[in-house]
Amino acid sequence: MHSSAVFLIEFGAIILGLGLLGRFAGRFQFSPIPLYLLAGLAFGEGGLLPLGTSEDFVAIGAEIGVILLLLMLGLEYTATDLVSNLKTQYPAGLVDFGLNALPGAAMALLLGWGPVAAVVLAGVTWISSSGVIAKVLGDLGRLGNRETPVILSILVLEDLSMAVYLPIVTALLAGAGLAAGSATLAIALGVAGLVLVVAVRYGRHISRFVSSDDPEKLLLVVLGLTLLVAGVAQQLQVSAAVGAFLVGIALSGEVAEGAHGLLSPLRDLFAAVFFVFFGLHTDPASIPPVLVPALALAVVTAGTKIATGYWAAKRAGVSVKGRWRAGGTLVARGEFSIVIAGLAVTSGIEPRLGPLATAYVLILVIVGPLTARYAEPVATWVTGRSRGPAPAEAVPDRDLLPTPDATAEQ
Repeated sequence: MHSSAVFLIEFGAIILGLGLLGRFAGRFQFSPIPLYLLAGLAFGEGGLLPLGTSEDFVAIGAEIGVILLLLMLGLEYTATDLVSNLKTQYPAGLVDFGLNALPGAAMALLLGWGPVAAVVLAGVTWISSSGVIAKVLGDLGRLGNRETPVILSILVLEDLSMAVYLPIVTALLAGAGLAAGSATLAIALGVAGLVLVVAVRYGRHISRFVSSDDPEKLLLVVLGLTLLVAGVAQQLQVSAAVGAFLVGIALSGEVAEGAHGLLSPLRDLFAAVFFVFFGLHTDPASIPPVLVPALALAVVTAGTKIATGYWAAKRAGVSVKGRWRAGGTLVARGEFSIVIAGLAVTSGIEPRLGPLATAYVLILVIVGPLTARYAEPVATWVTGRSRGPAPAEAVPDRDLLPTPDATAEQ
């Protein structure tokens, strides 16, 4: 059979399969990410039916998927969001980093993987899944709860920290060590800082240049500009994903809203391809040997995320029930943990890191929605049993933000 025909059959089967998996996940109201990863495991090295002709194209699609994920993330925030969140919520961000990055780094060192792998695995365990958490909040009807702004602030700080963290990881992977990569790291952070300053100061001018009433022209200009900046950033030893993220921050107003609507379907398509590609490069036989460390890491970091959310919500004056809900909601890991692990897999620093990250994300992307739903009632039940019968008069709970009608009545 002609190679182009084989390519079309293989790639068409992948896209069709992803669509069916997405519909299946949507029917049961859970994230399709674990199904995409399992599909990649099935068709990758050591899987049921390894791909042939379409693998190179899938690799390119996966890289575009990472770029679009970070672009869409940047479109969610403005320069004002960037400054205000860093000023007001940085203590919660520091606690989040300390409690959740250190277990990953410690696990890598205990396994003897070295300091570079420790930095990578720290990022895998640190960053929560914004996509999964946003969906869970909507499905559970908690968008108006008092703890929700706390959750979103932590996610914003995690996402913004990617602009610093990804250049560090890229430089370390390129330099294969802290000392050897120091010059590359300085260049990477300098370029990222310069682009961020341009985005903050001249974002309006960039948005005016990109703006167009024609959806076709807007899509072409935004996508072309993003790929161009991502390529230049990667050439300068800065992660392409960081370049895309900063382009998203630079765009604001109607341009950001229009681009978000146009690019969302492309983001979903190529992001799904990315998860499949990550699974393709993970041998299913390599997962059982790292399953125990992955499970231990999942248990520890689920607890540290719950503690992070509880502390941050308490600091914001949220009720006890809301604190448990905030902590349980933050447990899910997903897209960005895989993005970070994918950088390490590509560099080849530690062959077991990819399988461990896959198992870790599979566990927490399934457990995360469950902790979001049940952390508060379980904690209430446990504390209630330990304290004995509740008093006759219940204290009003400050869980929901006041509605306009309630405020008017007051």
